[in-house]
Amino acid sequence: MDTLALVERIGESPTAALFGLITGIIFGISAQRSRFCLRAATVEFARGKMGPRVAVWLLTFSTALVWVQGAQMLGLFRGSDARIMAVTGSWSGAIIGGLMFGTGMVLARGCSGRLLVLASTGNLRSVVSGLIFAVVAQMSLHGILAPWRDKLAMLWITPNGENINLLTALHLPQQTGVALGVGIAALALYLAARHKIGPKTWIFASGVGFSVAVGWMLTWSLAQVAFDPAPITSATFSGPSANTLMFFLDRNAVLEFDIGLVPGVVLGAFLSSLIVGEFRWQAFDSVPVMRSAMIGAVLMGFGAMLAGGCAIGAGVTGGSVFAATAWLALFCMWIGAIATTHLFNLRLS
Repeated sequence: MDTLALVERIGESPTAALFGLITGIIFGISAQRSRFCLRAATVEFARGKMGPRVAVWLLTFSTALVWVQGAQMLGLFRGSDARIMAVTGSWSGAIIGGLMFGTGMVLARGCSGRLLVLASTGNLRSVVSGLIFAVVAQMSLHGILAPWRDKLAMLWITPNGENINLLTALHLPQQTGVALGVGIAALALYLAARHKIGPKTWIFASGVGFSVAVGWMLTWSLAQVAFDPAPITSATFSGPSANTLMFFLDRNAVLEFDIGLVPGVVLGAFLSSLIVGEFRWQAFDSVPVMRSAMIGAVLMGFGAMLAGGCAIGAGVTGGSVFAATAWLALFCMWIGAIATTHLFNLRLS
Protein backbone atom coordinates (compact mmCIF):
# COMPACT_ATOMS: atom_id res chain seq x y z
CA MET A 1 0.00 0.00 0.00
CA ASP A 2 1.39 3.39 -1.05
CA THR A 3 0.73 5.43 2.08
CA LEU A 4 1.94 8.70 0.60
CA ALA A 5 -0.40 8.41 -2.39
CA LEU A 6 -3.29 7.58 -0.08
CA VAL A 7 -2.56 10.58 2.15
CA GLU A 8 -2.38 12.89 -0.86
CA ARG A 9 -5.72 11.57 -2.09
CA ILE A 10 -7.87 11.52 1.08
CA GLY A 11 -5.81 13.34 3.75
CA GLU A 12 -3.90 12.32 6.88
CA SER A 13 -6.80 11.97 9.34
CA PRO A 14 -9.01 9.86 7.04
CA THR A 15 -5.99 7.69 6.24
CA ALA A 16 -5.36 7.12 9.94
CA ALA A 17 -9.02 6.20 10.45
CA LEU A 18 -8.90 3.87 7.43
CA PHE A 19 -5.82 2.14 8.83
CA GLY A 20 -7.66 1.73 12.14
CA LEU A 21 -10.65 0.27 10.29
CA ILE A 22 -8.45 -2.27 8.48
CA THR A 23 -6.75 -3.29 11.71
CA GLY A 24 -10.09 -3.55 13.50
CA ILE A 25 -11.73 -5.68 10.82
CA ILE A 26 -8.85 -8.18 10.89
CA PHE A 27 -9.00 -8.26 14.68
CA GLY A 28 -12.80 -8.56 14.82
CA ILE A 29 -13.02 -11.46 12.37
CA SER A 30 -10.09 -13.32 13.92
CA ALA A 31 -11.18 -12.81 17.54
CA GLN A 32 -14.76 -13.86 16.81
CA ARG A 33 -13.76 -17.04 15.00
CA SER A 34 -11.02 -18.05 17.45
CA ARG A 35 -12.91 -16.99 20.61
CA PHE A 36 -9.72 -15.30 21.76
CA CYS A 37 -10.09 -14.13 25.36
CA LEU A 38 -7.51 -13.49 28.08
CA ARG A 39 -10.19 -13.93 30.76
CA ALA A 40 -11.03 -17.42 29.50
CA ALA A 41 -7.34 -18.34 29.39
CA THR A 42 -6.65 -17.14 32.93
CA VAL A 43 -9.71 -18.87 34.37
CA GLU A 44 -8.69 -22.11 32.65
CA PHE A 45 -5.14 -21.76 34.00
CA ALA A 46 -6.43 -20.95 37.49
CA ARG A 47 -8.29 -24.26 37.45
CA GLY A 48 -5.05 -26.12 36.80
CA LYS A 49 -5.47 -26.65 33.07
CA MET A 50 -3.41 -25.78 30.03
CA GLY A 51 -6.31 -26.25 27.68
CA PRO A 52 -7.68 -24.82 24.44
CA ARG A 53 -8.23 -21.27 25.80
CA VAL A 54 -4.63 -21.01 26.96
CA ALA A 55 -3.49 -22.40 23.60
CA VAL A 56 -5.48 -19.76 21.70
CA TRP A 57 -4.08 -16.94 23.83
CA LEU A 58 -0.50 -18.21 23.45
CA LEU A 59 -0.95 -18.45 19.68
CA THR A 60 -2.13 -14.85 19.53
CA PHE A 61 0.66 -13.56 21.75
CA SER A 62 3.40 -15.49 19.95
CA THR A 63 2.15 -14.43 16.52
CA ALA A 64 2.25 -10.80 17.56
CA LEU A 65 5.82 -11.21 18.81
CA VAL A 66 7.02 -12.91 15.63
CA TRP A 67 5.33 -10.52 13.20
CA VAL A 68 6.17 -7.31 15.06
CA GLN A 69 9.77 -8.21 15.83
CA GLY A 70 10.19 -9.59 12.30
CA ALA A 71 8.83 -6.35 10.86
CA GLN A 72 11.43 -4.43 12.83
CA MET A 73 14.22 -6.61 11.49
CA LEU A 74 12.95 -5.99 7.94
CA GLY A 75 12.75 -2.22 8.47
CA LEU A 76 8.94 -2.11 8.18
CA PHE A 77 8.49 -0.75 11.69
CA ARG A 78 10.58 0.73 14.49
CA GLY A 79 9.44 -0.10 18.00
CA SER A 80 11.36 2.76 19.57
CA ASP A 81 9.01 5.17 17.77
CA ALA A 82 5.88 3.59 19.25
CA ARG A 83 3.75 5.83 21.45
CA ILE A 84 4.00 3.42 24.38
CA MET A 85 7.81 3.64 24.26
CA ALA A 86 7.99 7.41 23.82
CA VAL A 87 6.23 8.29 27.09
CA THR A 88 7.05 7.74 30.74
CA GLY A 89 5.99 4.31 31.91
CA SER A 90 4.40 3.71 35.31
CA TRP A 91 5.43 0.68 37.35
CA SER A 92 2.82 1.47 40.00
CA GLY A 93 0.17 1.96 37.33
CA ALA A 94 1.05 -1.37 35.73
CA ILE A 95 0.80 -3.18 39.06
CA ILE A 96 -2.33 -1.56 40.48
CA GLY A 97 -4.10 -1.14 37.15
CA GLY A 98 -3.17 -4.63 36.00
CA LEU A 99 -4.56 -6.21 39.17
CA MET A 100 -7.76 -4.15 38.86
CA PHE A 101 -8.19 -5.05 35.21
CA GLY A 102 -7.58 -8.76 35.85
CA THR A 103 -10.18 -8.75 38.60
CA GLY A 104 -12.63 -6.79 36.48
CA MET A 105 -12.42 -9.00 33.42
CA VAL A 106 -13.31 -12.09 35.49
CA LEU A 107 -16.30 -10.32 37.02
CA ALA A 108 -17.42 -8.98 33.63
CA ARG A 109 -16.85 -12.35 31.91
CA GLY A 110 -14.49 -10.92 29.34
CA CYS A 111 -11.78 -8.33 28.77
CA SER A 112 -12.64 -5.09 26.98
CA GLY A 113 -11.69 -6.46 23.56
CA ARG A 114 -13.74 -9.59 24.09
CA LEU A 115 -16.74 -7.56 25.24
CA LEU A 116 -16.58 -5.52 22.04
CA VAL A 117 -16.50 -8.66 19.93
CA LEU A 118 -19.38 -10.27 21.86
CA ALA A 119 -21.45 -7.08 21.68
CA SER A 120 -21.08 -7.22 17.90
CA THR A 121 -22.61 -10.70 17.85
CA GLY A 122 -25.80 -9.72 19.71
CA ASN A 123 -24.67 -10.10 23.31
CA LEU A 124 -26.53 -7.33 25.17
CA ARG A 125 -24.64 -8.12 28.39
CA SER A 126 -21.47 -7.06 26.64
CA VAL A 127 -23.13 -3.95 25.21
CA VAL A 128 -23.95 -2.73 28.73
CA SER A 129 -20.55 -3.69 30.16
CA GLY A 130 -18.74 -2.20 27.18
CA LEU A 131 -20.52 1.13 27.48
CA ILE A 132 -19.73 1.31 31.20
CA PHE A 133 -16.11 0.47 30.42
CA ALA A 134 -15.89 3.25 27.82
CA VAL A 135 -17.48 5.85 30.11
CA VAL A 136 -15.20 5.00 33.05
CA ALA A 137 -12.17 4.97 30.74
CA GLN A 138 -13.09 8.49 29.57
CA MET A 139 -13.60 9.61 33.17
CA SER A 140 -10.16 8.22 34.00
CA LEU A 141 -8.55 9.91 31.01
CA HIS A 142 -10.04 13.40 31.16
CA GLY A 143 -12.80 13.34 33.79
CA ILE A 144 -13.33 13.20 37.51
CA LEU A 145 -11.15 10.09 37.96
CA ALA A 146 -8.15 11.53 36.10
CA PRO A 147 -6.48 13.08 39.20
CA TRP A 148 -6.64 9.73 41.00
CA ARG A 149 -5.18 7.95 37.99
CA ASP A 150 -2.36 10.48 37.77
CA LYS A 151 -1.64 10.22 41.50
CA LEU A 152 -1.40 6.43 41.44
CA ALA A 153 0.60 6.41 38.20
CA MET A 154 3.19 8.82 39.56
CA LEU A 155 3.98 6.70 42.63
CA TRP A 156 6.66 4.81 40.71
CA ILE A 157 7.68 5.70 37.15
CA THR A 158 10.36 4.78 34.65
CA PRO A 159 13.41 7.08 34.41
CA ASN A 160 14.33 9.59 31.68
CA GLY A 161 10.76 10.28 30.57
CA GLU A 162 10.39 7.16 28.44
CA ASN A 163 9.48 3.50 28.78
CA ILE A 164 12.01 0.68 28.98
CA ASN A 165 12.63 -1.85 26.22
CA LEU A 166 13.19 -5.20 27.93
CA LEU A 167 15.46 -6.53 25.20
CA THR A 168 17.66 -3.45 25.39
CA ALA A 169 17.67 -3.44 29.19
CA LEU A 170 18.75 -7.09 29.26
CA HIS A 171 21.34 -6.52 26.48
CA LEU A 172 19.68 -9.10 24.23
CA PRO A 173 19.86 -9.03 20.42
CA GLN A 174 16.82 -8.13 18.33
CA GLN A 175 16.49 -11.73 17.16
CA THR A 176 15.60 -12.75 20.72
CA GLY A 177 12.08 -11.41 20.26
CA VAL A 178 11.45 -13.59 17.21
CA ALA A 179 13.04 -16.61 18.89
CA LEU A 180 10.85 -16.18 21.97
CA GLY A 181 7.78 -15.86 19.78
CA VAL A 182 8.66 -19.05 17.90
CA GLY A 183 9.20 -20.89 21.19
CA ILE A 184 5.84 -19.79 22.59
CA ALA A 185 4.17 -20.69 19.29
CA ALA A 186 5.66 -24.19 19.48
CA LEU A 187 4.15 -24.65 22.96
CA ALA A 188 0.82 -23.27 21.76
CA LEU A 189 0.72 -25.62 18.76
CA TYR A 190 1.56 -28.56 21.02
CA LEU A 191 -1.37 -27.65 23.28
CA ALA A 192 -3.59 -27.15 20.21
CA ALA A 193 -2.74 -30.62 18.93
CA ARG A 194 -3.15 -32.15 22.38
CA HIS A 195 -6.64 -30.73 22.76
CA LYS A 196 -7.59 -31.40 19.13
CA ILE A 197 -8.03 -27.74 18.20
CA GLY A 198 -8.76 -27.53 14.49
CA PRO A 199 -6.51 -25.58 12.12
CA LYS A 200 -9.20 -22.95 11.53
CA THR A 201 -9.16 -21.96 15.21
CA TRP A 202 -5.42 -21.60 15.52
CA ILE A 203 -5.17 -19.82 12.19
CA PHE A 204 -7.71 -17.24 13.35
CA ALA A 205 -5.98 -17.03 16.75
CA SER A 206 -2.81 -16.16 14.87
CA GLY A 207 -4.84 -13.60 12.94
CA VAL A 208 -5.50 -11.65 16.14
CA GLY A 209 -1.74 -11.35 16.69
CA PHE A 210 -1.25 -10.47 13.04
CA SER A 211 -3.73 -7.59 13.36
CA VAL A 212 -1.48 -6.07 16.04
CA ALA A 213 1.47 -6.13 13.65
CA VAL A 214 -0.69 -4.64 10.87
CA GLY A 215 -1.65 -1.74 13.11
CA TRP A 216 1.95 -1.03 14.08
CA MET A 217 3.20 -1.13 10.49
CA LEU A 218 0.37 0.97 9.06
CA THR A 219 0.62 3.75 11.64
CA TRP A 220 4.42 3.76 11.36
CA SER A 221 4.20 4.11 7.58
CA LEU A 222 1.76 7.00 8.02
CA ALA A 223 4.08 8.73 10.48
CA GLN A 224 6.87 8.65 7.91
CA VAL A 225 4.91 10.75 5.38
CA ALA A 226 2.53 12.77 7.56
CA PHE A 227 3.05 16.52 7.83
CA ASP A 228 1.68 16.65 11.38
CA PRO A 229 2.95 14.23 14.07
CA ALA A 230 1.05 10.95 13.81
CA PRO A 231 0.91 8.60 16.80
CA ILE A 232 2.37 5.17 16.14
CA THR A 233 0.02 2.72 17.79
CA SER A 234 -1.96 -0.47 17.21
CA ALA A 235 -4.85 -2.49 18.62
CA THR A 236 -5.96 -1.43 22.09
CA PHE A 237 -9.42 -0.79 23.52
CA SER A 238 -9.13 1.50 26.53
CA GLY A 239 -8.25 4.85 24.94
CA PRO A 240 -9.99 4.03 21.62
CA SER A 241 -13.25 3.10 23.37
CA ALA A 242 -13.24 6.42 25.21
CA ASN A 243 -12.23 8.37 22.09
CA THR A 244 -14.84 6.68 19.92
CA LEU A 245 -17.53 7.47 22.48
CA MET A 246 -16.51 11.14 22.51
CA PHE A 247 -16.31 11.24 18.72
CA PHE A 248 -20.06 10.71 18.54
CA LEU A 249 -20.71 13.20 21.35
CA ASP A 250 -18.37 16.02 20.35
CA ARG A 251 -19.03 17.87 17.09
CA ASN A 252 -15.41 19.07 17.01
CA ALA A 253 -13.87 15.59 17.24
CA VAL A 254 -11.54 14.59 14.40
CA LEU A 255 -10.86 11.32 12.67
CA GLU A 256 -7.90 9.25 13.87
CA PHE A 257 -6.73 5.64 14.06
CA ASP A 258 -8.77 4.97 17.22
CA ILE A 259 -11.99 6.13 15.56
CA GLY A 260 -11.57 3.56 12.79
CA LEU A 261 -10.38 0.74 15.06
CA VAL A 262 -13.48 0.23 17.21
CA PRO A 263 -16.02 0.32 14.33
CA GLY A 264 -13.70 -2.00 12.42
CA VAL A 265 -13.82 -4.59 15.19
CA VAL A 266 -17.61 -4.27 15.40
CA LEU A 267 -17.99 -4.68 11.64
CA GLY A 268 -15.58 -7.61 11.40
CA ALA A 269 -17.06 -9.53 14.33
CA PHE A 270 -20.64 -8.80 13.23
CA LEU A 271 -20.11 -10.03 9.67
CA SER A 272 -18.14 -13.05 10.86
CA SER A 273 -20.91 -14.08 13.28
CA LEU A 274 -23.53 -13.69 10.56
CA ILE A 275 -21.57 -15.78 8.07
CA VAL A 276 -21.03 -18.68 10.47
CA GLY A 277 -24.52 -18.44 11.98
CA GLU A 278 -23.41 -17.40 15.47
CA PHE A 279 -25.22 -14.06 15.74
CA ARG A 280 -27.88 -14.27 18.45
CA TRP A 281 -29.42 -11.92 20.98
CA GLN A 282 -28.45 -12.61 24.59
CA ALA A 283 -29.22 -10.81 27.85
CA PHE A 284 -28.29 -11.00 31.52
CA ASP A 285 -29.38 -14.20 33.25
CA SER A 286 -29.96 -12.60 36.66
CA VAL A 287 -29.49 -9.47 38.73
CA PRO A 288 -26.32 -10.80 40.48
CA VAL A 289 -24.73 -11.52 37.10
CA MET A 290 -25.58 -8.04 35.88
CA ARG A 291 -24.23 -6.43 39.06
CA SER A 292 -21.00 -8.42 38.80
CA ALA A 293 -20.56 -7.43 35.15
CA MET A 294 -21.11 -3.75 35.88
CA ILE A 295 -18.60 -3.75 38.75
CA GLY A 296 -16.12 -5.58 36.55
CA ALA A 297 -16.54 -3.03 33.75
CA VAL A 298 -15.81 -0.17 36.17
CA LEU A 299 -12.66 -1.89 37.43
CA MET A 300 -11.50 -2.55 33.87
CA GLY A 301 -12.16 1.01 32.74
CA PHE A 302 -10.07 2.59 35.46
CA GLY A 303 -7.53 -0.24 35.58
CA ALA A 304 -6.82 -0.12 31.85
CA MET A 305 -6.19 3.62 31.82
CA LEU A 306 -3.96 3.30 34.89
CA ALA A 307 -2.04 0.31 33.52
CA GLY A 308 -1.40 1.98 30.17
CA GLY A 309 -3.62 -0.39 28.24
CA CYS A 310 -6.09 -3.26 28.36
CA ALA A 311 -5.48 -6.98 27.91
CA ILE A 312 -4.89 -6.30 24.22
CA GLY A 313 -3.29 -2.86 24.37
CA ALA A 314 -0.80 -3.66 27.11
CA GLY A 315 -0.92 -7.44 27.09
CA VAL A 316 -0.37 -8.08 23.39
CA THR A 317 0.28 -4.78 21.59
CA GLY A 318 2.61 -3.32 24.23
CA GLY A 319 4.13 -6.71 24.91
CA SER A 320 4.99 -7.17 21.23
CA VAL A 321 7.41 -4.20 21.37
CA PHE A 322 8.78 -5.39 24.74
CA ALA A 323 7.61 -2.35 26.69
CA ALA A 324 8.59 -3.22 30.25
CA THR A 325 5.50 -1.77 31.93
CA ALA A 326 3.26 -3.62 29.45
CA TRP A 327 4.80 -6.96 30.41
CA LEU A 328 4.39 -6.09 34.09
CA ALA A 329 0.76 -5.07 33.54
CA LEU A 330 0.08 -8.32 31.68
CA PHE A 331 1.60 -10.34 34.52
CA CYS A 332 -0.55 -8.49 37.07
CA MET A 333 -3.66 -9.05 34.94
CA TRP A 334 -3.02 -12.78 35.12
CA ILE A 335 -2.46 -12.59 38.87
CA GLY A 336 -5.61 -10.52 39.44
CA ALA A 337 -7.72 -12.85 37.29
CA ILE A 338 -6.36 -16.02 38.88
CA ALA A 339 -6.88 -14.67 42.42
CA THR A 340 -10.44 -13.57 41.61
CA THR A 341 -11.24 -16.95 40.08
CA HIS A 342 -10.05 -18.73 43.21
CA LEU A 343 -12.00 -16.35 45.46
CA PHE A 344 -15.19 -17.00 43.54
CA ASN A 345 -14.61 -20.74 43.64
CA LEU A 346 -14.15 -20.56 47.40
CA ARG A 347 -17.33 -18.51 47.73
CA LEU A 348 -19.27 -21.04 45.70
CA SER A 349 -17.92 -24.04 47.60
